[in-house]
Amino acid sequence: MTIDEALARATVSVPEAGAVFFGLARQAAYDAAKRGDIPTIRIGGRIVVPVAPLAQKLGLRSTIGTAA
Repeated sequence: MTIDEALARATVSVPEAGAVFFGLARQAAYDAAKRGDIPTIRIGGRIVVPVAPLAQKLGLRSTIGTAA
């Protein structure tokens, strides 16, 4: 996944967010999410990362809902 693809989605998985936005490996991404360094939401038993708040925190612009 590229950063542009991630910015076009509402949520991404914790490992995807860690890799794309921070260059982290899977376990490091989950550790960062557990510490609160990566914002997460729980949907049922799944933990996902909302892209818009993360993008804003990093000074990026989310492209969710924009015409391609």
